[in-house]
Amino acid sequence: MAKEKLDLKGLSEQDLREKISAEELRLKKISFSHAITPIENPMIIRGVRRDIARMNTELRKRQLGL
Repeated sequence: MAKEKLDLKGLSEQDLREKISAEELRLKKISFSHAITPIENPMIIRGVRRDIARMNTELRKRQLGL
């Protein structure tokens, strides 16, 4: 079961920022639900954190002009 790759190159900076904030909210909800009752697959939390990091890296790269 392979995870699809994020297409960050096609997004504008504003779209990227909105996507980051949406994923951060999703991470908070998943973490909160995991604290109350353990979720079936806790590796989801790691995946969401890494996706947020990838998006932040792409945003920073654009800000630096690389």
